[in-house]
Amino acid sequence: MNQAYGYTEYTIRKKVFSIMSTKLHIYNSSEELVLYSQMKAFKLKEDIALYTDESMQRELLRIKARSIIDFSVTFDVIDSETGEHVGALRRKGLKSILKDEWIILDRHDQELGLIKEDSTFMALLRRVISFIPQKYSIELQGDPIPTYSQNINPFVTKITADFSGDRTGQLDRRLGLAAGILLCAVEGKQD
Repeated sequence: MNQAYGYTEYTIRKKVFSIMSTKLHIYNSSEELVLYSQMKAFKLKEDIALYTDESMQRELLRIKARSIIDFSVTFDVIDSETGEHVGALRRKGLKSILKDEWIILDRHDQELGLIKEDSTFMALLRRVISFIPQKYSIELQGDPIPTYSQNINPFVTKITADFSGDRTGQLDRRLGLAAGILLCAVEGKQD
């Protein structure tokens, strides 16, 4: 597996003011760029390619919506180097109106776990006061692992993905990174 997936902590950065495209930079804990994406604006069906760097010469991962964006959209995660279908992430439709929730699926669409926003109260407050940072936990086999936290900056959306709580390596880092990218790129569009 590519070394880009060998870290326990990542920072996903998205510049807010970008009209024609969204640029995502993914750094490891040493602040080295490990993945990069440039997504075109105004797409009805998300298709996010992740590359080793800004030259976009070597694609490592693809996150692709199965249908046009809707409340319960499912995103397939594909390893571009091997062609392997790693799994999928499905937004929990209407339930996500109050509190963001995603289902983590394996390659056969069997549920592996959930990604949940920190608290219903804070989620509702965030719908009114958008600059309150979001926090998410991954639940694998009923065990919550605090994983994603958002830093507030009016010009850059930044999510820290910390997988150190997954000590047994239950979650494939490719799925974990894809989830962090979707939380940064897709959830930000609903506000």
